[in-house]
Amino acid sequence: MRPIETAKEVIQVEIEGLRFMSERIDESFTTAVDAIINSSGRVIICGMGKSGIIGKKIAASFASTGTPSFFMHPGEAFHGDLGMVKEEDIFIAISNSGETEEILKLLPFLRSNGNFVVAITGNPFSTLARNAECHLDVTVEKEACKLQLAPTSSTTATLVMGDALTVALMEKREFQPEHFARFHPGGSLGRRLLSKVRDEMVSDNLPIISQDDSLISVIHTISSGKLGLALIIDGQSDVSIITDGDLRRTIEEHQKAAFDLRARDFAKVKPLSISADSGVEQAFEYMNEKGVSALIVYDKGNLVGILKK
Repeated sequence: MRPIETAKEVIQVEIEGLRFMSERIDESFTTAVDAIINSSGRVIICGMGKSGIIGKKIAASFASTGTPSFFMHPGEAFHGDLGMVKEEDIFIAISNSGETEEILKLLPFLRSNGNFVVAITGNPFSTLARNAECHLDVTVEKEACKLQLAPTSSTTATLVMGDALTVALMEKREFQPEHFARFHPGGSLGRRLLSKVRDEMVSDNLPIISQDDSLISVIHTISSGKLGLALIIDGQSDVSIITDGDLRRTIEEHQKAAFDLRARDFAKVKPLSISADSGVEQAFEYMNEKGVSALIVYDKGNLVGILKK
């Protein structure tokens, strides 16, 4: 079989596995979500091998969307890390067979500690499923691996179940973009939602020209400034602007005569502006609304920079 045919077959098998899992979701899912929402503790996710790798992703998704969570390796748990488990914590144990020894050995402690245990397995009759307060069934009909050895469809199903929990919890918490940004200050969304205009604006070496500059001089300033515009400043607050779009339109309208014009002849007065203390996301929304790619930035009436998309 050609590799591309193999790829399509694997994907189709995994799609069918997800469809099979979707049809088996029941009120246990709601029970798990409610338990997590109503808990004052954290969600601790535990799994061995491939299940552990999926568990780490689920824990990371939870933590970044408002549900305090971390991953605990079952071997480390059994050798001391259980000391981190508080009685109010929710414990999610992942094992496709439901018979993973390293996981089962933790059950007596979790029971005596009073933890609510959510089992995610592909066997609802397993030891883990029967000894948990709640069981999420990730049974698939077959693995995508033709030898039925490598976890493929089963790990995909577990990952998707984790995603389903993540999104359901987000909806329960009415999680909003600004909440996501708080936990992702280094990402582009975090930067846009948390930063102020003054944090993102260009304030050094602004492309400034005089009213009497020629069109050629304006072109040179716009090119060297790398912002797609040039400013004419009269005092601290009176500003006119020429963009590269203004240049093109001026040349199209006046043809050769455009090269006899001065900057003041085709500059726009009172360009759109925003306060340096405004949010960056607010500024970008304003740009989209007005159909522009730059704003003049003022602070206490004085021009202090340019914000570009």
